[in-house]
Amino acid sequence: MGLTSSTPNIVRYDSEKYYETPDGKFAFPSIHDKPTLELSVIVPAYNEEDRLPVMLDETVEFLEERYSTHPSYKYEIIIVDDGSRDKTTEVAMKYSLDYGSDKIRVMTLERNRGKGGAVRLGMMSARGRNLLMVDADGATRFSDIKKIEKKLKEINKHEHGMAIAVGSRAHLEQESISSRSLFRTFLMKAFHLLVWFLCVRTVKDSQCGFKLFTRPAALVTFLNLHVERWAFDVELLYVAEYLDIPIVEVAVKWTEIEGSKIVPVFSWIQMGKDIALIWLQHKLKLWTIKADIA
Repeated sequence: MGLTSSTPNIVRYDSEKYYETPDGKFAFPSIHDKPTLELSVIVPAYNEEDRLPVMLDETVEFLEERYSTHPSYKYEIIIVDDGSRDKTTEVAMKYSLDYGSDKIRVMTLERNRGKGGAVRLGMMSARGRNLLMVDADGATRFSDIKKIEKKLKEINKHEHGMAIAVGSRAHLEQESISSRSLFRTFLMKAFHLLVWFLCVRTVKDSQCGFKLFTRPAALVTFLNLHVERWAFDVELLYVAEYLDIPIVEVAVKWTEIEGSKIVPVFSWIQMGKDIALIWLQHKLKLWTIKADIA
């Protein structure tokens, strides 16, 4: 399988450009195209055969109910299998077969890129006017999309403007601290301080995996992205702040789900290193932010 690049910072295998249907393989569209749907839901999934069905059941139920009452509200879910070693793709494909590939599409990556890399490739292949990234574990209640859609509309001053609504767990911080060890609490506080000091000032919770973008905002932020693993959210928001893209933080209901891929301490240290890298690379102008990158 060949590697090709049609957009800055993005290289993909030829096989990653297509989704499968009972009638054969078809090419994913491009975020550069005009939107043809109201909402694209991007779900990065790595070894999620067990947790993915619960999340998809809730998501599809909500979206199908909305579609039944508002037929003009068309949606798609793009599940990006980030090089899983289990049956994530098979599980996702079952939903695609049940609901049709116009509503649910599966992108299987040749190798593991990291959550940021998986989300970005999904975004680059989306058809929605608005694009939502959401975790495969179902930790965030999907119906909270109504809250972030409302806030996104409030800050999106122009019909085709840029805006980002960020789901937040900051209101749950005291509750989470009571269940953590003193050392883990220290690491969490240190991480938030590092993010605030070096990169992002407008958002308290940069890591919640529930973020809604207008199409132009998704295009410019993800095309400027360099970090592909856990700290990619920080760089996205750093880019958005640099470009003065309106950002709003919205409290969402969140429940910790067993099976997290984050390894306590190690993952936080790695994210800390990535945040320092983001700051240094941009400070030294080794990574540049381009508003006209599209």
